[in-house]
Amino acid sequence: QVQLVESGGGSVQAGGSLRLSCQVFGYSYSIDCMGWFRQAPGKELEKVASMILRSTTYADAVKGRFTISRDNAKNTLNLQMNSLEPEDTGMYYCAADNRLIGCGGRIWAQYNYRGQGTQVTVSS
Repeated sequence: QVQLVESGGGSVQAGGSLRLSCQVFGYSYSIDCMGWFRQAPGKELEKVASMILRSTTYADAVKGRFTISRDNAKNTLNLQMNSLEPEDTGMYYCAADNRLIGCGGRIWAQYNYRGQGTQVTVSS
């Protein structure tokens, strides 16, 4: 059974950085379709970054500050977050899928594998 476990969340001041990791258990092949989502208090879940093979896409709110990547050797999906802002506060979730078709437009509920989340809090 495939499981995704996020880590790396925490509390930082505005301008700081965090690196989120998502460990993939039970799947030893390359993850070619992945995404990071977040849900701020009182707001809907939004996709902040996605990766299809080597192509990356970012939400406008995080473009230039966040970087999505994967480490196949360690079987992890990562999200480097720099220049954090209070508006980045929320629960962050990773998602992965082995299906490339439809990957670009895939919403949270459509990913085969989804994590439980890690909290990020950015104070001003």
